[in-house]
Amino acid sequence: MSTLFAFLHHLAAFALVSAIAIEFTLIRQDLTAALARRLIATDAVLGISATVLLIVGLLRVFYFEKSATYYFSSHAFLTKLSVFVVLAILSAVPTLEFLSWRKALAAGQMPAPDAKKMRTVRMILHVELAGIVVILLAAAMMARSGWR
Repeated sequence: MSTLFAFLHHLAAFALVSAIAIEFTLIRQDLTAALARRLIATDAVLGISATVLLIVGLLRVFYFEKSATYYFSSHAFLTKLSVFVVLAILSAVPTLEFLSWRKALAAGQMPAPDAKKMRTVRMILHVELAGIVVILLAAAMMARSGWR
């Protein structure tokens, strides 16, 4: 069972990173109705993968790996979890922006996002990518029982 949950954890993590990379690429293009729909769909994949990642990760911590005490005494784990939570909160901004486009798209119109809001969305995607690097570093440290 531990192997299955490790696999699911990694699968969700790769899906999450892929979704952020796709969003990062798409958001730099001129907005079209098709692009807006792709961003909404990609953001849904990101949200689902983040949810699965968190649930499976917590199940691993509490039931399938070393012990909750072991993980919660690790600075690397606490950093990894904290950065994940911060990124999850920040990702609400792009999600809300993308979801606000649905009404216009359903009416056959182009969304008209505010330029300032789009700069904020792009900046958050940059922060998310940088946060993933920090999470990967913390994960590597955890794998070597480092930074206790």
